[in-house]
Amino acid sequence: MESAAEKVTEILYPRSNSSARTLDLLVPGPLQGRRAWNWLRSVAADFVLVGLDWLLLGGLLVPLRGLFPRVRLFDYAAGAPASLLGLAVLHAALITLMAYTEGLYAAGVDLNRQARILAKAVFWTTALLCFAYGLQGAAWAVSGLFCAAGLLHFAALWTWRWLKARQQRSPGHCSCDQRNVLIVGAGRLGRRVVSDVPNHPEAGRRVSGFLDNNASLGDGVVGRVADLARLARTGFVDAVILAAPHDRNLTLRVLHEARRLRLDVEMVPELFGCTPGAEVERVGDLPVISLHAERWPAASLVLERLGDVAGAGILLTALSPLLAVIALLVKLESPGPVLYSALRAGRKARAFRCCKFRTMVQNADTLKAILRQSNQRSGPFFKIADDPRITRLGRLLRRYSLDELPQLWNVLKGEMSLVGPRPHPLDDFESYDIEHLARLDVLPGITGLWQVTARRDPSFQRGMDLDREYIQTWSLGSDMRILLKTVLAVVRGSGD
Repeated sequence: MESAAEKVTEILYPRSNSSARTLDLLVPGPLQGRRAWNWLRSVAADFVLVGLDWLLLGGLLVPLRGLFPRVRLFDYAAGAPASLLGLAVLHAALITLMAYTEGLYAAGVDLNRQARILAKAVFWTTALLCFAYGLQGAAWAVSGLFCAAGLLHFAALWTWRWLKARQQRSPGHCSCDQRNVLIVGAGRLGRRVVSDVPNHPEAGRRVSGFLDNNASLGDGVVGRVADLARLARTGFVDAVILAAPHDRNLTLRVLHEARRLRLDVEMVPELFGCTPGAEVERVGDLPVISLHAERWPAASLVLERLGDVAGAGILLTALSPLLAVIALLVKLESPGPVLYSALRAGRKARAFRCCKFRTMVQNADTLKAILRQSNQRSGPFFKIADDPRITRLGRLLRRYSLDELPQLWNVLKGEMSLVGPRPHPLDDFESYDIEHLARLDVLPGITGLWQVTARRDPSFQRGMDLDREYIQTWSLGSDMRILLKTVLAVVRGSGD
């Protein structure tokens, strides 16, 4: 029989829908983890740089053919420039594949090791191309062209990584891709992990604290192992690191609970001065062994982001005359700014400025505290009928949801998505219960399942249930259905 703790865990961290994993057989393994987007960006950048190198060589060959007409090397691909593009794709694929097997794209690889991996990958793939084209009867001079390309590739790939590392270490740099981690064990090794994390921002980790059953609370120790579920939710934790655990039962308990919570589990083993033979991730100089990596529908998430960018860009361009007219009308009707910009709780409770056309009087936020006693929604969400703060134009804009159009800019910036749970004001977010925090696991959206299903339902819990249902059953198809229903709702003018 399922225990009460397990029931609570299932509510806070429901298992993902099995239909969301139908692409697993076709999607490469690196695209099924939390770091899929980082991996994809790095590989794509490498492909682009290798392609640009070959285009540069192709451009240099054109004048060199005229200056040295008898040099066979410069005649390569003279009548088939498209073959250079194919060669670039092949060269890039070989380099990235070999670099991946050497651990180039793992988190926390320092610059010196990246340089060694790149040198090895470029050398062997270039040698393989020279050998393969030699078997096809290509002139030996073509090998010189391949070697020149290899030197360019190494320089470009290394320089890009050096610049990226320099940017990450610059003062004030903030990465939104960091993973929040809890460390089990506040001993010597756990403390060493914490001291190494700030010195290696490329690893993409931020320590939320220690869990330790023996150490006193304070000095970084935020709770006991039994507090894992609560602290993981309130701290939006992505992974748990086991720092040299010696208690087998405790380790198994943490592993079982973390897998139920859908958290990555990593371990920093005590190696007694030895170097592991297999390739593993690192936090500074410490090897980190992954015991479990949660699988994510990363391919679908990438397609969703591409759709968000394309959709928001097209709509902003096509609707720019309408946006200008609305801005003028807002300015003429009442004093105050055209846009209303306020802090909202985004993914993982990160605050961001959410924009919309102003539909209320200028001092609406001040009046909200006075009107809150008349709130007609249950829970922390605030809404009243015939809100006296709304202007006449504002009621029209809200009826057809035209006031939300500036949020397309938030979508382009990556702070919102076209579809997702609506972002709540910070004062509403501060009143959340722990089970409400699940809606912050994803990017907020301009529209969502709540808005097209039960927009006028006064029950806050009903809305939260719909948001959780959306997250659990998410798919690209469900987003398309919600967008279609939103268009129909806007045409009917069912907003309030």
